[in-house]
Amino acid sequence: MRRTGSGQRALLAVFALLATSPAWADVEFYQSVDRAEVGLDDTFRLTVVVADAPPSAQVQLPSPSDFEVLSSSRSSQRSIQLSGGGPAVIQDITKHVLILRPLKLGKLTIPPAVLSTAGRSYRTESIRMTVRPGRLGPDPGQATRPPLPDPFRNFPGRPSLEEELGEDDPVIPRGDSDLFLRASLDRNEVYLGEQATLSLYIYSRVDLSSVDAVTMPKLEGFWSEDVESPTQLSGEQRILNGIPYRAYLLRRRAIFPVKAGTLAITPAEADITTGFLFAGHRVHRVSNALKLKVKPLPPGAPPGMASANVGSWQLSVDATPTRVELGQPITVKVTLEGTGNVKNVTPPKLTAPSALKVYDPTTADRLTPNKHRIQGRRMQEYLVMPQRTGTFTLPALEFPYFDPRSREYDVARTDPITITVEAGAGGVAAAGPTGTPLQDSANEQKNVLTAGGLRPLRYQARFVAPSTPLWQRAFFLPALLAPVGLLFGAMVVGQVRGRLFAQTEAGRKRQQAKAARKRLAAAEKRVGEGSTSAFYAEVEKAVMGFLEARLQIPVVGLTREALGEKMAAAGVAPERRSKVLFVLEACDMGRFGGGAELSERNRILDQAEAVMEGWEK
Repeated sequence: MRRTGSGQRALLAVFALLATSPAWADVEFYQSVDRAEVGLDDTFRLTVVVADAPPSAQVQLPSPSDFEVLSSSRSSQRSIQLSGGGPAVIQDITKHVLILRPLKLGKLTIPPAVLSTAGRSYRTESIRMTVRPGRLGPDPGQATRPPLPDPFRNFPGRPSLEEELGEDDPVIPRGDSDLFLRASLDRNEVYLGEQATLSLYIYSRVDLSSVDAVTMPKLEGFWSEDVESPTQLSGEQRILNGIPYRAYLLRRRAIFPVKAGTLAITPAEADITTGFLFAGHRVHRVSNALKLKVKPLPPGAPPGMASANVGSWQLSVDATPTRVELGQPITVKVTLEGTGNVKNVTPPKLTAPSALKVYDPTTADRLTPNKHRIQGRRMQEYLVMPQRTGTFTLPALEFPYFDPRSREYDVARTDPITITVEAGAGGVAAAGPTGTPLQDSANEQKNVLTAGGLRPLRYQARFVAPSTPLWQRAFFLPALLAPVGLLFGAMVVGQVRGRLFAQTEAGRKRQQAKAARKRLAAAEKRVGEGSTSAFYAEVEKAVMGFLEARLQIPVVGLTREALGEKMAAAGVAPERRSKVLFVLEACDMGRFGGGAELSERNRILDQAEAVMEGWEK
C-alpha cells in the first residue's frame, strides 16, 4: 500500500516555514553625512535611515565623543510601489537626523549606529570626517534656502533686513546650545557721533520663566540711550544652523561713539530662570563681545561744528509776542529737531541787543517713539525782558551738522526776528532814535518810571496868618517850671535805660524779624499753591515794602541799577546789595519764566527772609 500523506505534509511545512520567516531579513539600515569635510565652526547633518524594520526594532544613534550633538529629529514615511499585475510593495522608512558640530581639528570618526530586534543587532558603517579651522561651508539647510522678501522694504524710514539683523545668524556657543545670549549691532562701521543700535537677545529651546537680572555691556567711549526695554518676554521663531529657536529681545540701546578708532563692547550677562514654579532652574549666561569701527568726520567742517552734531537736523526760532509794552516779557523758543543724539546736541545760543536782557534758558527734550533710531527735538526757552522802547532785531541763528547718509556737511539756519517795544499805559516813548542806546542812565531810569505810569512828586505851598506869641499860650508857665522836674526824670530814665539797654536792643531786633515774617506771611501761604506768579509777586511786594521803610524813599518802579545806586548812597554794604538784587531778579524770573518747583520757591523765600532779618547785621 502506498503512503502519500506524508509528502504533502512535508511540502506544507516548507511553505509555512517560509511564511513565518523574519520580516527584517530584508532590512535596510545605513547612515550618511551631507559633507565629509567641515570647518571647526561649521555644523553638518548626519542621517540614519531604517527601512522595513519590525515594530519592536530599537535604534541606538551614534554618540561620538569628538562631536557635539546640537539637535535631533525623527520622521517616518511609507511608500507603496505598484507593478503591472504583481503584488503591491509596501516599504516603511524611518529617518533620524542629527545636527553635529566638531569639537577639535583633524581626522575624526563618527561611530556606527546600532539596530536591535529579536535578539539580533545590525550596525552601520562608521564615517570618517576631516575637520579644518574656521568655517568652510554654509550651515545645514542654509545653502538652498532663498531669502524671504521684505513686504515693508518700500516704506519710508523702514530699516532693511540687513540693518535690522546687523550680522549673520548667531554662532551657537559650545556647551550652551539650548540657551544662550547674543549681542549684535545693526552696523559694523559708523562715523564719529553717528548712531549704532545694540540689541541683546536670548535664544532658547527650553521654556523660560523669568529673567532675574541683566547686566549690559560697559560702553566706554559711547554716549548711550535706551531705545526699547520690554517688560515681558515675547519670543519669535528663528532658525539657526537648521535648529529652531525662540528669540527674546532683552534690551535695545542706541550708542553714539564720542571718539574715533575701533571701540570694544564688552559682553553682557543675564541670570535666567527656566521651567515653571518649583521645577525652575536658574542659569547664568554671558553674551559675545563686539567691536565697532568708528571713522573720524571728514575734513572741511564749518565753523562751530561739534562732534555731537551728526544726523539730520532742522532749526527754528519762535518769539511770542513780537510787539510788547515796556516791562512785559518776551518768550523765545529755539528748537532743534531731527534724527541723532537729541540729548547731547546743543542748539545755538540766542543773542540780542543790549536793550533786551536775555535770561538763561530752560531746556526740554521730547523723543519720538522709534525702535531703531533716536529722533525727537530739543527746545531751549529764553525769557527776554526789554529795557527800553524801540525796535530791535534778534539775529539769525546757525547750526552746522554732518549728515552721515549724504556724507556731507550742512548748516541749518533761521531768519532774523524783529521785536517792537512800546511805552506802557500812560507812559512816554524812550528818548533818542530807535535802536540807539541812551546816553544817560538817569534818562533811562526816568523812561522806565514814566512808562510804568509813575509821576514825580509835586509839593504845594499855602500862606497862613502869624500864630499867637509863645508867652501868651497856656502851656508857657508850666513849661517854664518843668525843667527841674524834667532833669530829675532824665536822671532816673538814664539809670533805667543803662540797665535795660541790651534787652531793648535785642527786643528791637526781634521786632524787626517779626515785622519781616509778617510781610512774608502772604507769600508763605502760596508756597504750596499752583499759582507761581502770585507767589513771586507777594515776595517781591514784601521786599520792596521793606526797602522803602529802610531807605525812607520810594523804590517801586526803579530799575535794578537805580535801586542799587540808592542802596549804595544809603550806605548798604555791597554784599547786602547783591543779595537784595538777587532776590528781586529771582522774583522776575519766577513770575515770567519758570521757578515752579517747590524747592525753588522755598529757597527764594528763605533768601528774602534772610535779607530782611539780617539787615542791621
